[in-house]
Amino acid sequence: MQADAGIEIIPCNDFAFYDLMLDTAVLVGAVPARYGAPTDGEIDLDIYFSMARGRQDAAADVTAMEMTKWFDTNYHYIVPELDSATRFRLASQHPFRAVQRARAAGIAHPRPVLIGPATFLLLSKIMDEGVKRADLVSDLTQVYAEVLARFKEMGVAWVQMDEPALIKDLDHEAREIYRKAYDFIGTLANRPSIMLTTYFGGLEENADLAPSLGTEGLHLDLARSPQQLSGILDKINPQMVLSLGVVDGRNVWRTDLDKALDLIKTAADRVGSDRLQIAPSCSLLHCPLDLNLETKLDPEIKSWLAFGLQKLEEVKALTRALDEGENSVAELFTASRRALAARRSSPRVVIPQVRERLSQITEKMARRHSDADKRRSLQRAELRLPPFPLTTIGSYPQTEEIRKLRADLKKGAITPQDLEEALREETKRTVKFQETAGLDVLVHGEFERNDMVEYFGEQMDGFVFTENAWVQSFGSRAVKPPIIFGDVRRRAPMTVEWIAYAQSLTSKPVKGMLTGPATILKWSFVRDDQPLRDTCRQLALAIRDEVADLEKAGIKIIQIDEPALPEGLPLKRKDWETYLNWAVDSFKLASSGVRDTTQIHTHMCYCEFNEILDAIAAMDVDVISFEGSRSRMEILEGFRQKSGSRRGFDFPSDVGPGIYDIHSPRVPSVEEITELLNRALAIIPAERLWVNPDCGLKTRGWHEIIPAIKNMVQAAQALRRKMDSSIRIAEEAGALTS
Repeated sequence: MQADAGIEIIPCNDFAFYDLMLDTAVLVGAVPARYGAPTDGEIDLDIYFSMARGRQDAAADVTAMEMTKWFDTNYHYIVPELDSATRFRLASQHPFRAVQRARAAGIAHPRPVLIGPATFLLLSKIMDEGVKRADLVSDLTQVYAEVLARFKEMGVAWVQMDEPALIKDLDHEAREIYRKAYDFIGTLANRPSIMLTTYFGGLEENADLAPSLGTEGLHLDLARSPQQLSGILDKINPQMVLSLGVVDGRNVWRTDLDKALDLIKTAADRVGSDRLQIAPSCSLLHCPLDLNLETKLDPEIKSWLAFGLQKLEEVKALTRALDEGENSVAELFTASRRALAARRSSPRVVIPQVRERLSQITEKMARRHSDADKRRSLQRAELRLPPFPLTTIGSYPQTEEIRKLRADLKKGAITPQDLEEALREETKRTVKFQETAGLDVLVHGEFERNDMVEYFGEQMDGFVFTENAWVQSFGSRAVKPPIIFGDVRRRAPMTVEWIAYAQSLTSKPVKGMLTGPATILKWSFVRDDQPLRDTCRQLALAIRDEVADLEKAGIKIIQIDEPALPEGLPLKRKDWETYLNWAVDSFKLASSGVRDTTQIHTHMCYCEFNEILDAIAAMDVDVISFEGSRSRMEILEGFRQKSGSRRGFDFPSDVGPGIYDIHSPRVPSVEEITELLNRALAIIPAERLWVNPDCGLKTRGWHEIIPAIKNMVQAAQALRRKMDSSIRIAEEAGALTS
């Protein structure tokens, strides 16, 4: 497709069975000992997937490695583990096969892609206190030297070395890692030329470092940070090739070709067009494939969009405009201007009533009536939950039968009433299962929902949806983000009927399940014609209305998931405070219009949020749950540090650190869960600890869930018995003393 679109420099080795960081860990032999990798030869896919997903069979029972977000995207990567036993070696032939496959497909000069050594080290987890990242550089770059020499022998002229960590805040050690790694690579005589690739932001304070690393080329993300160009032009050497990422690889809107060409001309005037390459800002992994596949998309909005294939056409058009003059692509530029003007002037983008309501938001609307301690007391009296309340995060399996029903509805083989009746039966079975299993706070299972963001977007103004705009999240998991093109508002209650139905089936509390404003914002392709803060506040008002309707329907616990709130952190620390202020305020605007007795939960997963624990505390929720099992509760260290005062545990919310990794097919044993709960109890007071899985169970099978939930319940009930015994002993001791 790239070749057909006229792209001349085509990457390879940019496909991963799971993710590119895991590929790199395997490439350099950084496999933890528990996976039983050989000390020589190639590491096979069995070990690769055991690292990503865990394994539980006759051959092995090992947990998966930690997973977190790739910078500020919704793409995940497996976090490499490095310790004193790590011995780097060339352990995979995957990159070389990728070159061979590209050539077999007719690409004479493919450019292989590697995660650079500095980014790999900086994103890895150091497992031993005595190990320093900088001390690992020499051994690691020896493996890179082998890889580069092999590429050279294969006739590869250029290698793309991805170093996105260059756009983050780098301390002295990190800068030294870069210098040490690339000083060594620069001495290598037997290697291809290197295109050092940065993306997702501007170099800013690293603008001196990147051009000084001795690579033959440098790629800049000018879609996110066009202002960095002039400074970089002053710093590059006279031979360096500059790759200009002027087409946004992260969003779906058409490029303003005139603005992009102005940037290109600025660079060409300084360094000459022969030293320039025109490119997307980053990998098109983060963008849907082809707009032409969308046969049902609203024609007006479709004219404003560009997916992956269309972005290739924009790259080619800009290249031709530079090489042959604008007249050679006049028709494409005219179409771009027309689409941009139509989008700016469309009456569908602005809803005056939404703008008016935004202007009427007050500070009081984002505050609960009472503080957390008073609410906790009232909620305990209202809900009467046992110690270590047992719950799940929200969804239950979207089985083949459910997916077939949805497909049958689209084909007209069944009616909407048929589907609803079947989903009600599935909801009833799931409520019954939770009651029988011994859970204390139930969920309805979310069988009516296609996706935790798309489901809500379908019921709001300002969204449009696609048929085939899938993007990878991790492994074989893909998501189909909705597109926010205009002002957002809720048209009618979105979840009340289903939650109320589930609550009618049981005397136990059923959680209302909502997705928070920051997550809907972050997991959509969001409009770029107004500040993100304004769109987030519009979403918050829509969720606020839903929360109020759930409370009116008698729902006593409402969970507003915000897994993307930490993910949305700007990559520069100086921008954190501004973002956190409006993101947290938006959540509070959505959640604060309820009585003190209504318990508000939130959930976060697969993120590093200890550094923003104060902001999370400021969300003022009653219960927070989050991923905890893959890190073996290391994430709780932030709570320990925060609670180092004389007052003891100082976090305002009750806490549910996940004790069951739902992204792995493994079934954790009672002993394994008990160990994790005891680790949690070393930091969280027993009366404040909830017991739950890491995340929703949508992607798991019932054959995995049933034994895992049974073990989770058994472990929690054992803790309750232990607590009851301790209380009785204390009471008896007190009576004897009297």
